[in-house]
Amino acid sequence: MAEASVGPVDADTLRFEILGPLRALRSGTEIPLGPPRQRAVLAVLLLQEHHPLSYDGLVEAVWGGTPPVHVRNLVQKYVSGLRRALGPGPELAWTGAGYRLSGTDLADLRERRRLVDEALAARDAGEVERAVGLARRAEELWRGDFAEGLAAPYLAAERLRWAEKRLTVLEARLTGEITLGRSFEYVHELVRLVAAHPLRERPVELLMIALCRTGRPTDALTVYEAARQRLAEAMGADPAPALRSLHTRILRQDPELLPLPAVPVS
Repeated sequence: MAEASVGPVDADTLRFEILGPLRALRSGTEIPLGPPRQRAVLAVLLLQEHHPLSYDGLVEAVWGGTPPVHVRNLVQKYVSGLRRALGPGPELAWTGAGYRLSGTDLADLRERRRLVDEALAARDAGEVERAVGLARRAEELWRGDFAEGLAAPYLAAERLRWAEKRLTVLEARLTGEITLGRSFEYVHELVRLVAAHPLRERPVELLMIALCRTGRPTDALTVYEAARQRLAEAMGADPAPALRSLHTRILRQDPELLPLPAVPVS
């Protein structure tokens, strides 16, 4: 399913980026956005995508269920600070329904959404090479964790959600690379991915396929056994059907898992 759009872009708007530390650039120059909590307020309002957020909603999003005693004064202070920092163009106003930030564009999110949508369309059309290239460009937009360094309950939840989205695109890109016969080039990347996410089964599956495609089925079986043990110890569970099926195919020496002729990386 396609992700929601951030809306139209005005040529005079600041460029905001949130796939990493939050930043705002005017004519390519980063502008100061104030202290961390003020930046967190800005990030929360930007993610409302021009919709108003009530005062209580903003407080809950930034401070959680135990805000400081003088939180109302803090909200007013940070809103005033943001108006000064952002300057002409963006408008941060109280609408009666809440605080609304308009005239803004989360440019890296918009670009990522476009690239991912085009990658999915290319994949569905059988254009694997193009899909891989588009997914790679989407990955390159990341400069760190989502809204990196900003402590707020709402942003913490969004950080987890976007980490999952990031991993899903990475896995899809690596699937395409293997489909194109580039298993050898990406074995090491898959090893690192499995180490970083030891209970996630899709990277294990891709690593096993890549090892088989490079003539290393015994190593693939070793990877499976290690994953099986991790899942049993951490969750008391067996691998999911897809991983178990792949294990069986390797044992049976499925010819579809034999090495493929490589397609050069463009």
